[in-house]
Formats: sequence, structure tokens, C-alpha cells
Amino acid sequence: MKIEPTPKLNPEKLADALLMLYDPNIQPLFQKISNEYLYWDKVKYLGPKDIDKEVLWQAVKIQRGLNAQNIRFGKHTFHFTITKYMLALLHDFDMNLGGSLGTKNIIPSTDKNYYLISSIMEEAIASSQMEGASTTRRIAKDMLRKQLKPKNKSQQMIVNNYETISKISKNSNEVFTTESLLDIHRSITSKTLDDPEDEGVFRKNDDIYVVDGITGHVAHTPPTYTEIDGLIHDLCDFANNDDSDNFIHPIIKGIIIHFILAYIHPFADGNGRTARSLFYWYMIKKGYWLTEYLSISRIIYVNKKAYEKAYQYAESDGNDLSYFIQYHLDVMKKAFEELKKYLQRKIDEQQNILRFVGVLNINERQRYVLKTISDSKRTIFTPKELATQFNISTRTARTDLQELVNMGYLSTTNLNKRAIGYIKSSRFEELLQASSKQ
Repeated sequence: MKIEPTPKLNPEKLADALLMLYDPNIQPLFQKISNEYLYWDKVKYLGPKDIDKEVLWQAVKIQRGLNAQNIRFGKHTFHFTITKYMLALLHDFDMNLGGSLGTKNIIPSTDKNYYLISSIMEEAIASSQMEGASTTRRIAKDMLRKQLKPKNKSQQMIVNNYETISKISKNSNEVFTTESLLDIHRSITSKTLDDPEDEGVFRKNDDIYVVDGITGHVAHTPPTYTEIDGLIHDLCDFANNDDSDNFIHPIIKGIIIHFILAYIHPFADGNGRTARSLFYWYMIKKGYWLTEYLSISRIIYVNKKAYEKAYQYAESDGNDLSYFIQYHLDVMKKAFEELKKYLQRKIDEQQNILRFVGVLNINERQRYVLKTISDSKRTIFTPKELATQFNISTRTARTDLQELVNMGYLSTTNLNKRAIGYIKSSRFEELLQASSKQ
């Protein structure tokens, strides 16, 4: 998509722009433009017909510039403005995504591992699909749960994403370095690049362009490869150190890290997946633990064009990062709303599982197996799959399933010469009805 350039600011219209900025009749319009952080291609269609749209745009730019904050990476200067709308979202995230006492109760402690693994799966799948992985969520989740060997490049991308996100979540307290960035890229691109030698190394040339997949237009020309080492050094310094004189909210900082890595485009491929992984790492590092449970890439994937436009708006309007910040905050809000709906569905399912309480001496995992098989959501379980789903050892999972066999609820079946699966027994319904009457 080709982005329309913004009008050049006209000094002769400065006085008119200042008068318009303080015109009480136009304040609601300014509020709308600010709340949505609109680009010129939207602003020019707003307001009364007799208004000079270029004067309106100049007034908008003055308003944004009053509280703008500048940051620099190498010779590249960026700026951003935090609006009242953004502040409201940040406050909401501070209250709900971080370590407040109330937040700890949003996910039952007994279910955290299950929800976390499911969320990481969703993020890994969506982030890979954004970069061209072609598979269904059902097939991808089945592969991850059963720890099956990837059959093609698309599945390998998903496995890489899953393993990388899991690893960086566990190592979130580490200092961010060039070496750790290369390690993340190596992990996330393993066996998926045209040239394996590009894994975990910075590009050595400028034969790279970010191209719009629909129009074929060049959407972004990254800095030359000779700048990469210096830019990454600055990015590491930005991530690891906080400037007390120029405070940047941690969520804003995480979003900027995401943007700048993609802007630098230091790798031949895999830049998007790596940038999104860095955002997760930084959020968890700063104590926003619930971020692990958000599938942000799934929201982005639904409307990838808006994601790409946010990058292009920022670059087209003098490296104004607020377009990308606004977009990313809205995505986080949607992801959090989706998480709450998902959790409510799971809570409802847990309530339904309570009818299995009559079955004596079984744990939560075993109740989950019985409920799932009873609802015919899945006809077969394997120890490896149950182990992955609940973050337990394969031995523990096998014991859980075998106990249900001993109680008569499940039967075993040979999947191949080595693997055994667990299925509904012929007495399942009879025993279930009997247990519910206890």
C-alpha cells in the first residue's frame, strides 16, 4: 500500500493554525484525531467542509509537538507523543498485566501452566503465519502438544517460535546483548531460511527491501548494513538502561524496541518474528507477567494491513513512533479482552468438569482427560501430549492415564511399535453415570 505523504508545513499559515488549535468549536475534532492518532490520509476528510485541511494538519502537528519526546539510534532520530488516550490504556495495563495483588487471581494457580502453554502455542502459530507459514491452528497445536517432528518449513517455523518464546520467558531477567539477539534469531529461524548461513548473523549487504506483498511497492528501505553493529549496540543500551531524566513507560519502551528492531532489519529474514519476541521478553522482564498469556500476534494477524500501515505512517511522518505505539496499545487491549473471554470459557468448562468430582481419587489433569473424551473433543491421548499440555513429566502423565485405565475409564491402543495411546473404554459411560450419583 502506498502511503500518501503529509503536506509540508507552511510558515505563512502558522498563525491560522494556532488560532484553530485554540478554537473551542474544533476541540472535539482535535480530541478525535488525538485519541485515534490519525494520519493525514484520515485527517483531510474530517471537520467542516469550509475548513482549510492543511491548516488543520499544521495545528495537529503543533499540538503533537508540544509534548514530543526525542530518541536517537545512531544517526536516526525518532520522536513520540503520549496522548491522554494512551495514558488511560497504560494505566489499565499497569493495573491488569503487572504484579498487583488483584491481578494474581485472574488465572487460577492450578491452571497457570495449562493456560500459559496454550497461549504460547497461539502466539507461535500466529507469528509464524504472519511470515508465511501455511497450516491450520488445529494441525499446528496437535503437532506442538504431541511434540511431533515438523514435516515442512511452515511447521518448523511454528516449532521454532514456540521453543524460542518459551526460552526467553524463562530467561527474561538476563541482560540484552548483541549475542543474545543473535541467539534468539538463530533459534527462531533454524532450518527455515533459504541460506542456513544466515541463521543468527547480521546481513552483510543492502540487498534487502521491505516490500508490500500486495502492491509490490518498497515499504521500507532499512539502514545500510555498515550501521547495524552500532544501531544494535544503541538498542541494547536502550533496553538495558533507564534514563531517570527522560522516563519512558516500560510498555512504551517495549513497543519502541519492537519497532526499532524491525526498522533496522538487521537480518536477511526473520526480522518480524524476532522483533515480536523481543517485545514479549521486555514486557516480562519489566514485570508484566500476564503478557505471556496474551496472543498479540493473533490479533495482528487478523488485520495485518493495519500493522504494516502503522510502520509506514511512522516513517512517512518524520519517524513519529506514536502511530505504531497507538496501534500496538490497541492490539494489546484487544488481546487482553480476548484473554478474559477465553478464561471465562475455560472457567465455564471447569464448572462442567465438576460433575466428575464424584470419581474418587483423581486429580485435575485426570478430570480434564475424562471431560475432554466425554465431550468427544479428542478421541485419543498420549502421555507426551498430556505432559506438554500441563508442563509435567511424561512419566507423571503416563501414570495419570494408566490410573484411569485401571479404574476402567480408558483403554490402551497401539499407535505404532513403540507408542501407546489412551482411548475411551467400552464401560466409560456406565462408570461415568455411576460416579455422578455418588
